[in-house]
Amino acid sequence: MIYIALFWEFFKTGLFAVGGGLATLPFLYDMAERTGWFTSSRLTDMLAVSESTPGPIGVNMATYVGYVTAGVPGAAVATVGLITPSVIVVLLVAAALKSFRTNPWVEAAFRGLRPASVAMIAAAGLSVAVLTFWNGEASGFGKIHWLPLALAAVLLVLTRWVKPVKKLHPIVFIAVSAAAGVALGL
Repeated sequence: MIYIALFWEFFKTGLFAVGGGLATLPFLYDMAERTGWFTSSRLTDMLAVSESTPGPIGVNMATYVGYVTAGVPGAAVATVGLITPSVIVVLLVAAALKSFRTNPWVEAAFRGLRPASVAMIAAAGLSVAVLTFWNGEASGFGKIHWLPLALAAVLLVLTRWVKPVKKLHPIVFIAVSAAAGVALGL
């Protein structure tokens, strides 16, 4: 029964999370509250692992949640559940788009999806920032986590204004950030 629940939850997430992997975060927060499969604080750990591993973030998150919930079969079911709506939609759109490519309604629909995608990604980024820097409380500015905030500021300065560092590959920053997080217990 857990496999059906995993498939259904991630099928819904894949169907409505338009805009990429970070757009799945609001759905995952909701899933955490409703199912109890993981906590909101564990979600930030999952996000860090998903961003550090190759592949799309949303798929990595589904695989991680499925694995934590029901092992390797759960990981496979959750991943298939997440990608199934996209596969279906892409096949349907590809078949229909040839005949409707110049239709103003189709163009308007695609233009309308862009701001919705941006809003979902921005909301996900804000949620991660609140959990990381303010202990999950948007109004609790007295509970600022200074170490992660300082590390983020140092990383921003290094990547924006220090020329030799700007030229480094992004994987270097991911590896150094992961090592710093482990070493400092973040």
